[in-house]
Amino acid sequence: MEFQKVDLIEAKRQIDSTLHKLKETINTLEAKENAERYKSQITLAKRRVKAFEIANYLIESELAKK
Repeated sequence: MEFQKVDLIEAKRQIDSTLHKLKETINTLEAKENAERYKSQITLAKRRVKAFEIANYLIESELAKK
């Protein structure tokens, strides 16, 4: 599948924004008094961060080719 450079740049911008929000969510949940109660949400958010970091890396690799 072929993507235009402008589309890749916008996708990366959106992913960066979502990554920032997810990391803030993780920090907030981990700082709660009873953080163990939020363990599944924290785990899910961390997995999403990893997935978005991979997506960002792949987008950056594709942008470097253009």
